[in-house]
Amino acid sequence: VGWVEVGGDAPVRVQSMTTTRTSDVNATLQQMAALVAAGCEIVRVAVPHREDAEALAQIAEHATIPVIADIHFQWRYAMMALEAGIHGLRINPGNIKYQDKVRLIAREAKVRGVPIRIGVNAGSLEKRLLEEHGRPSAEALVESALAEARILEDEDFTDIKISVKHSNPAEMVEAYRLLAARCDYPLHLGVTEAGPMPSGGIKSAVGIGTLLAEGIGDTIRVSLTDDPVEEVKVGNWILGSLGLKKRGLDLVACPSCGRAEVDVLGLTKQVNEALEREGITAPIRVAVMGCVVNGPGEAREADLGIAAGKGYGQLIVKGQVQENRIPEEDFVEALVSEARKLAAEEQEPAAT
Repeated sequence: VGWVEVGGDAPVRVQSMTTTRTSDVNATLQQMAALVAAGCEIVRVAVPHREDAEALAQIAEHATIPVIADIHFQWRYAMMALEAGIHGLRINPGNIKYQDKVRLIAREAKVRGVPIRIGVNAGSLEKRLLEEHGRPSAEALVESALAEARILEDEDFTDIKISVKHSNPAEMVEAYRLLAARCDYPLHLGVTEAGPMPSGGIKSAVGIGTLLAEGIGDTIRVSLTDDPVEEVKVGNWILGSLGLKKRGLDLVACPSCGRAEVDVLGLTKQVNEALEREGITAPIRVAVMGCVVNGPGEAREADLGIAAGKGYGQLIVKGQVQENRIPEEDFVEALVSEARKLAAEEQEPAAT
């Protein structure tokens, strides 16, 4: 997609979608910049109106991330997007009424080397399939996707990615398993309409994480009712948790219990905010532990940690206790100072 490889041995890519009006070019590009800073690798923009399609040329020219135009119903907007130099298309051939127009899009996309994602959702299945299957089942989603792929294949177009999203994670997992068994196209994973955090993040982690752990999936989008930057963060956390992406700064903390002699929740929040202000992105794991029972052991597993006791705590760096009695009021500054040093070491070029 544009200059980002997808499928095969390429890394799993994190996608998101802008929430701005695409016709507002400046706002859309600004939101894209925020998404890139959060670790987004491919972005999709909605094209519901002609003015959105007309804005695509400027967006494609200035974007620092490959842009996919999201097209529904209006085949003309897909043609305008291709002419604008967009990097990818997302279409649902089932809601573009005229099959000959889908074929026209395929031919034009092939000439321009632009990939197409076939996006099938439980909420937009053809009436025929709903009547045949009785509901938007996994089988119905896959049947729809493959039928739509055949339309493109008939035009000798195979630069295809497919998604079969469902709002039910279990149904979504089953649909992608069926699809993976029946085709070799790259797959875009997502639990559609996942909702707000934390439930939306949990649904997405369950659905997307299950499939990625099985080796299924090439791109992902966490569909949250939230700022799209949060989608990217959750997506990268999912990949990092599975070892599919090198973690950036990773803050871990104990859940707190009756043994804690410090406000773990408040301390963790302070540490998180302080580290975010520093802008540290190096792959460092920082641990905030609230007691001296499990704290020292857990903190030693991180790159850097504090094991808090009553009024004092241990500062542990790379498994070794650096300071044994840091006053509670100095916990945050001690952690940030050491994190700064570790980040600088990470960024030093390897000795030759």
